[in-house]
Amino acid sequence: MTDIMQEHKIIKYLQGAVSSSEEKEIEDWIISSTQNTKKFNLLKARYIASTFDETSNTVQVDEAYTTFSKAMRTASDAKCRRLIILKYVAMVAIVFGTGYFFINGFFEKNPVPAIPDDAITLQLKDGNIEIISEDGTSKVVDSKGNLVGVQQGTQLVYQNNGSTVEELAYNRLTVPYGKRFDVVLSDGTHVFLNAGTSLRYPVKFIKGKNRLVYLKGEAFFDVVKDADHPFVVNVDELNVRVLGTTFNISSYPEDMLINTTLVEGSVTVYENGDPYSSSASSLLKPGYKAEWNKNDKNISIEETNVALHTAWVKGKIVFRHLAFKSIVKKLERHYNVVITNHNKVLDDEFFTASFDIETIEQVFETFNKNYGIDYRITDDEIIIN
Repeated sequence: MTDIMQEHKIIKYLQGAVSSSEEKEIEDWIISSTQNTKKFNLLKARYIASTFDETSNTVQVDEAYTTFSKAMRTASDAKCRRLIILKYVAMVAIVFGTGYFFINGFFEKNPVPAIPDDAITLQLKDGNIEIISEDGTSKVVDSKGNLVGVQQGTQLVYQNNGSTVEELAYNRLTVPYGKRFDVVLSDGTHVFLNAGTSLRYPVKFIKGKNRLVYLKGEAFFDVVKDADHPFVVNVDELNVRVLGTTFNISSYPEDMLINTTLVEGSVTVYENGDPYSSSASSLLKPGYKAEWNKNDKNISIEETNVALHTAWVKGKIVFRHLAFKSIVKKLERHYNVVITNHNKVLDDEFFTASFDIETIEQVFETFNKNYGIDYRITDDEIIIN
């Protein structure tokens, strides 16, 4: 997609003139990298500035810049230029709060401070991204200012306030490496998010509409039963459909396998297609795991120890005969560290271990004592020799 096409789509998104699929595409693009987030914020700043005195719902981004620059060049003195700057910054400041701008005749490319990599974030329907403080409280409101959710500590609870909303509005909760968070959706479904996970979900489920959410990473679901509205989790090219049940899904982009582990109830796993149709699916029973391979697109089902896949919900990290290269990935997510392994022979060796409150230093000391793995820790990296 060209830059011009991307900008055009973002402007339509800011105007609320995109379809649900386009909305998801743009929001996925925004959070896919820090650079994309900054670009979105810049375009949003331009859009607000250019529509400050307009009543039209359409806007040309380049014209906004041209108007602003021309006004600056023709200003008679420094005082006039300052008034022009304040006019265009005022509306942007309302949206971006305490964000600041360096101005030299035009908006700087970084209109707001970058979001810290270790911050839990909530992206709202309008694209605004809010930082969630784990030891604080906050409120989530819709575009009309109505209260739709309350956050306290590491939990965000959405309310079913009986409003007559007829259009699905999605939020996206993103949890970085080294942290966990949980959210209660408007239907009462409780979702626990593991480190490095993003969940996109409706602010309010609507009668007659699908209960559909999108997951990247790992989450434990405790779904409220609603026979008229099956609950579907979309992960990559896979859909997991349930009524009322508890299960775990692990679907990290870097992993070749998507694992669905059922604790109780029943789920059906669909490969592509419409999860609400009667197309072919695989039924999963409690105590079993469905494993979908991204390469060959095949699903295998086997009995498993459920506790191994759900221990993370209680802050534990458990390995049972797991390849070291997979252990490294889990440790990086759990502790938010960078691990570089120069001993490639270890990659395909299997290990068993269990950790609870141990620090990453204590974890590697255990590997050193029990398996003779030599390592060193620098300021921002663990290096295995």
